[in-house]
Amino acid sequence: MANRFTEQRVEKQNRTKRKLMAFSVAGALMLSAAPFTAPVAEAVGNGPGYGGNETINTSILHTYDEMVSYLKTQEAKQKNMELEVIGQSVKGRDLYLVKYMTNPENPTILFLTQQHGNEQLTTEGALEFIKHLGTGKMKGVTDGVNILIVPMLNADGAMGDVDFSLEDYVASGDRNLTRYNAREVDLNRDHVNKIQPETQALHNNVMRKYDIDYMIDLHHQGTQSERDGQLVSGSILYPTTPNVDPDVLLKSKQLGAVVFNAVDSTGWGHIGKYSGGTAETISRNGIAVEYGISTLLFEMRGMSDHEYEPYVLGQKSNGYLIKQTITTLDAAVRAIADGSIADADVSFWDTLATQTNRPSEE
Repeated sequence: MANRFTEQRVEKQNRTKRKLMAFSVAGALMLSAAPFTAPVAEAVGNGPGYGGNETINTSILHTYDEMVSYLKTQEAKQKNMELEVIGQSVKGRDLYLVKYMTNPENPTILFLTQQHGNEQLTTEGALEFIKHLGTGKMKGVTDGVNILIVPMLNADGAMGDVDFSLEDYVASGDRNLTRYNAREVDLNRDHVNKIQPETQALHNNVMRKYDIDYMIDLHHQGTQSERDGQLVSGSILYPTTPNVDPDVLLKSKQLGAVVFNAVDSTGWGHIGKYSGGTAETISRNGIAVEYGISTLLFEMRGMSDHEYEPYVLGQKSNGYLIKQTITTLDAAVRAIADGSIADADVSFWDTLATQTNRPSEE
């Protein structure tokens, strides 16, 4: 627990900040440049959990202010990128939307990260992907697809700036991160009533403003989920409410096929089927029904902070999980841009095993 760390240990962890950041970023860059073989799967699927021994230092993650600075720098460099403020958090932080809108006739995909403030590696991956979009590697791709990215919906939770205690959270560093917003509300249970300002900003100024065809909602889960006896690097699921339109459901499954084929085939990724319910208060179901948007949930392994230790993953897998996010976003964008998503084979869903929870070793 965070309150068990001595000042000496915190100082030691802070001295490792640069080293850990270099590892995470270098790992992501290394993964983008080289092929991988099966043994590397252990780095994602079997990377160490916290267990009271691993370092969990939130100082290596972008703060809200650092993220904003990063986005503004990229906007200045990239002619096709535009930033929009869609609203404010409970504590008054501006909430940002990153836009690549080259042609209103193109299909549009939305990537949503950090509805839960303690699930930040997907945001780190999204930021790397934004930089990736400004390189020659994506030349011509954005001509066929519009891209929207909400990189940190729960900014207050990500900064630990909340009106409740986080003293039992395990991470050290410059802050704790929490699932909930400042009012201790789960934003991903607010997509029907839309009471919280963050949820209102998303619906009023993104979902209702833009003609969106696809959405990937990026989250993190615990560390003990497995498929076929191996710990997963992540899991995916389409809308499971009975109220979803059949065509929306089919396209959601096609989006899932694109992501599954891109990640599970790498040799270092291992994807399971998420076990999710039918409630429309969560974005995967509610947004699919309300707006006719094909949605996919992607749950990455491990969280950046939590009060329950088995949910938190040691940082040795950070680089691989960041790369998994980049791979997911890149594959989805390319498949939509070239139209190949329409040919994606969804039959794999019939045999993809629903992940189960491995009993904790604690």
